[in-house]
Amino acid sequence: MAPMTGLPSAQHNELGKALPPAVTVHKPIRIGISSCLLGDRVRYDGGHKQDHFLTDVMGPHVEWVAVCPEFEIGLGVPREPIELERKSGEIRLVSIETRADHTKTMQRWAKRRLDELHRENLSGYILKSRSPSCGIGRVPIYLENGAREGNGRGLFASGLLESFENLPVEDEARLATPMHRENFIERVFAYRRLRQLFDGRWKNRDVAEFHVQHELLLMAHSPRLSREIGRVVDQIANYPRKEFRQHYESLFMQAMKSATNRRRHAKVLRHIADSFAEQLDPAQTNELGRIIEGYSQGLEPLSTLLASIRILARRFGIHYLEEQVYLNPRPEEAALRDRVKSLR
Repeated sequence: MAPMTGLPSAQHNELGKALPPAVTVHKPIRIGISSCLLGDRVRYDGGHKQDHFLTDVMGPHVEWVAVCPEFEIGLGVPREPIELERKSGEIRLVSIETRADHTKTMQRWAKRRLDELHRENLSGYILKSRSPSCGIGRVPIYLENGAREGNGRGLFASGLLESFENLPVEDEARLATPMHRENFIERVFAYRRLRQLFDGRWKNRDVAEFHVQHELLLMAHSPRLSREIGRVVDQIANYPRKEFRQHYESLFMQAMKSATNRRRHAKVLRHIADSFAEQLDPAQTNELGRIIEGYSQGLEPLSTLLASIRILARRFGIHYLEEQVYLNPRPEEAALRDRVKSLR
């Protein structure tokens, strides 16, 4: 598609640089991870399951907090492999050959370790798939009659998900797909911004400003939940502080978990275009609409369109758009997202 005539070109205008949102970040983002995914030789056979996307692509942008439940409860390396077993209606963690039961040991250790992890300022967690300790789904469970179920969850993973209710959690298998990679990264940075807001001495107006900055981002992920969250913010004065925080965080991260798509982006872009109704002449307005339609048909990259919109927002002083995280992610987030998208 030809470039927009009469509208700014993102490639040749210094105003196309990302504008920083109001939230300032200084420390590297911290993500918990199963140690074997980093290449640590902690598996039962003395090996590892290094994931090069995590170590080579994400690694330079994050600070890992590595955990191996089986090694840390003292099972050693190498060790007898373990599995989940359903016995008398309960899920047990047992050794395959000796049938030694490690359930209580794992549960006691997990409680202490999760308390420690709450002090690690985590913004996400990546677990080893199908592991009897770390798998978040599709972990085999063996029955007393020898049959097998395939919908189990590792003991440590269960505790993690219960203890960190809104924390973005994925396994390396799901992160093999571009959609889940990009969504996880967005959720990780969004979660950190939420924590920065609520861990401070926040006031109602702080939440209102935060929400305004994230309106377009939420709309791109879940229009339905975006509207619901807006209604909750409007009623903030009617909530006890703790209850409001829990409700807002839960809805916010639930919305972010819904992956964006071309249709939702196009809807947000058309909404943004309405902001320039008084600044652009009819020909420019039609041109902007045409290029948005080109994006919706897969003929125009989103990044180029967003860069041009940033220029327009700066040129016309539309502060609402200048402050939007959707248009202006922090540099460290933008760098990681661009790196991930380049792998497609």
